[in-house]
Amino acid sequence: MTNLVRFYLIVCISFTSISFAQKSEVGNWLIYFGNQAINKKWNWHNEVQYRSFNFIDDTNQLLLRTGIGYNLSENNNNLLLGYGFINTQRYVANSDEKDSFNEHRIYQQFITRQNFGRVYLQHRYRLEERFLPDDFQLRFRYFLALNLPLNKKTMEKDAIYLSAYNEMFINTESPIFDRNRLYGALGYVINKNFKVEAGFMAQTLEKTNRNQFQIVIFNNLPF
Repeated sequence: MTNLVRFYLIVCISFTSISFAQKSEVGNWLIYFGNQAINKKWNWHNEVQYRSFNFIDDTNQLLLRTGIGYNLSENNNNLLLGYGFINTQRYVANSDEKDSFNEHRIYQQFITRQNFGRVYLQHRYRLEERFLPDDFQLRFRYFLALNLPLNKKTMEKDAIYLSAYNEMFINTESPIFDRNRLYGALGYVINKNFKVEAGFMAQTLEKTNRNQFQIVIFNNLPF
C-alpha cells in the first residue's frame, strides 16, 4: 500500500470520527448502477438513485446519471464524459413543508482499477460542472473503493464480499470542503454480470452529517 493511500485512509478515519460525534439522522438510498460494454473500448454508464429521508417514502433526491466511457487499456483506465439530472427536495426550517429544485451536471471522470491478491481497489477522479438555480459551481471528487471476497478467492459467482469506500468532495470556492462519505457493506456476486450490496454510509458535511442505509444493484450485462 502506497504512502498516499495510507495518508488518505487516516484522513478518512478522522472525518468518520467527526461524523459520528455530531447529531445524526438516518435515511435510505436505493441505487442502480449500469455499466454496459458497447465493445472492447467503449461503454455506456447509466445510474438511478432514489434517496429518502426515511426508509422509502419521504423523498430527498432523485438522481439520474449517464455517460459514455472509453478504455485506455483492456477493461481498465476508463475516461468518461457524462450528464446528471438531480431533483432535490428539502424541508423548510421549522416546518413540515418542502421546497424543490433541479440541478443539471456535466462531469468528466477517470477510473483505474488494481488488485493485490484478493483485494480489489478502484480509484475514481471526477470533476463536476454544477448548474444550480441562479448559480454555477465546480467540484472535484476522489473516490477510493475496496472489494474483498470472503468465501472465494476472486469476485466470482456466489462470492460474498466486503465492500468499502471513501469519497471526498472538494469545492473550487469557499467552503472548500463540501463533504466526505465513508461506506461499508456486504455484497453478493449473483454472476459475472450482476451483484448486490447492502450497507451503511456515514456522510460528513461542513456543519452536520447525514447517514444513510444503502441497497445497491450493479448490472454489467454487455450489449
